[in-house]
Amino acid sequence: MKKFKGTYLLLIAILGVFAMLAGCSSSSGGDSDNDNVGPTGPAAVSLGSAGNFVILAETGVSNVPTSAIAGNIGLSPGATSALTGFSQIILGDSASSSQVAGLLYASDMDAPTPTMLTTAIADMMIAYGDAAGRTLPDATELGDGEIGGMTLVPGLYKWGTGVSITTDVTLSGDGVWIFQIGDSLTVASDVNVVLAGGAQAGKIFWQVAAAATLGSNSNFKGVILSGTAITLGTGVSMLGRAFAQSAVTMDKVDVTQP
Repeated sequence: MKKFKGTYLLLIAILGVFAMLAGCSSSSGGDSDNDNVGPTGPAAVSLGSAGNFVILAETGVSNVPTSAIAGNIGLSPGATSALTGFSQIILGDSASSSQVAGLLYASDMDAPTPTMLTTAIADMMIAYGDAAGRTLPDATELGDGEIGGMTLVPGLYKWGTGVSITTDVTLSGDGVWIFQIGDSLTVASDVNVVLAGGAQAGKIFWQVAAAATLGSNSNFKGVILSGTAITLGTGVSMLGRAFAQSAVTMDKVDVTQP
């Protein structure tokens, strides 16, 4: 009887140890906050020296005053004459404008600006190719190209067509978004791109094969890498960057680099 009682107590002790270990495992996993962490998305797109600019274009940057641009503007191979609406003052290798909290650069300015811009444009093209070349998207043809009203977590999203945003869209999470858009991007007037859950404008990349058009008084977030032109309508507010392989056109806008 004593032997049986001793064995029984030993068994209870062993079971107690296992229960304690299981409890420790549960407290470090199971109901922990780690289980509620959302996806972080793909690796960010490196902008290289293009990241020194908030607006970067090849053929022209035109502006209807009065705008407020926080960051540098670059144009190459376009010349200074294709920087319009800024009333810029030429400083030699750059220019200043009361509308720009930064400097304006064009390919015909003094050295070392031409070389610097050639490198920046090349880095812009590399960034565009990187974003366009990412594989294994998390979603394809989402909403048949209409993403207004959605809440999107970090990830790689791909469309073979254009994308429209006709009502507010929310990007939620602490991670990276890459939007691969096979045609144009069109944002309706008065529409907002809303950031939530730790989302940062500098980690959002809109790779647009054709033109990107932001409607009047829209509020946009992220880096636009356009294969053609970018148009920022009257009163647009943008926290991001506008990089175009042709021209950027603006009308009384507020653009701040992230």
